[in-house]
Amino acid sequence: MKILIDGMGGDFAPEEIVKGAVKAAAEIEETVVIIGPEKAINDQLRHNRWHGENIEVVDATEVITNHETPAMAVRKKKDSTIVKGMNMLKEGEADVFISGGSTGALLAGGLVVLGRLKGIKRPAIAAWFPRIGKDGNTLLLDCGANVEAKPEYIFQNGLMGSIFVEGITGNSMPVVKLLNVGAEEGKGDELHKEAFNMLKAAGEAEQINFEGNLEGRDIVFGEADVVVTDGFSGNVFLKGSEGMALAIMKQFKSKLTEGIVAKAGAMLAYSKIKEIKDEFDYSDAGGAPILGLKGAVLKIHGNSEATEVYHAIKRAKDYVASDITGMIAEAVEKSAAVIGAKEEIED
Repeated sequence: MKILIDGMGGDFAPEEIVKGAVKAAAEIEETVVIIGPEKAINDQLRHNRWHGENIEVVDATEVITNHETPAMAVRKKKDSTIVKGMNMLKEGEADVFISGGSTGALLAGGLVVLGRLKGIKRPAIAAWFPRIGKDGNTLLLDCGANVEAKPEYIFQNGLMGSIFVEGITGNSMPVVKLLNVGAEEGKGDELHKEAFNMLKAAGEAEQINFEGNLEGRDIVFGEADVVVTDGFSGNVFLKGSEGMALAIMKQFKSKLTEGIVAKAGAMLAYSKIKEIKDEFDYSDAGGAPILGLKGAVLKIHGNSEATEVYHAIKRAKDYVASDITGMIAEAVEKSAAVIGAKEEIED
């Protein structure tokens, strides 16, 4: 198995990417392939005193930044880490591609180079979301791939998300819920009402473990293993939640450093404060998938450091070994009757 990682993807590349890759490669038998400027990557490997045999370097001379138009950059920068990585995945030279680079470029590159799985209406960007008081994380999708959605997109998000969580975590019956304005059946606009009916039908056919609607405030408490929604709502929820969590932690830190008494109290409560911080930390989640493509693609945060890279590489093994891509293709074919009530599945 070859695990390909974008050596220039992220704010701290290539230093943190290589550092995380070295740590992971030392613990696994699989080959880690780092793609990026060959000299820069090799310099970092020497800096990290790597002497093993299961890291390879593939030269790529260009990088797509977040400031470029994704589709245009993918077409122009053929030797970029993202485009070259997608081509390697397509040609079978790697089994999974991990990147902390431009999300838009990853999505565009995936569509242009890899293409969609047969029957998939639109690929979806998923993201792990920490939950308080329970182990593990919740998978939220779509997080921005499809701002304008149709009910069948949301329905397929439920299928894909359920299969991914099962393959990665081993949970054979992940609970799937629909993000909505209320928990009761019949809530929401026509888009979400119709998506609900399709998800419910799939649940009755035992294709997924669908348990109805949930409100945004319930996600953080782990009320579901998979939460599905349209790309607009998912992105707004995710970014809003991240901002609120950062603001709370910043304010928390500020108050605990105001004066000697506060600092003394903080020192006494250090272990409990760390526990709270750890509950919001999802650096070990292993990257977020772009589901629905003809290949395994994982997106890590642009500000990922070595720890996130390490866990992404370790988790990528499960992604490939579980054949999640193949399972999604099979599930979509079996669910054709649900969408078929509206229209034939697209090629």
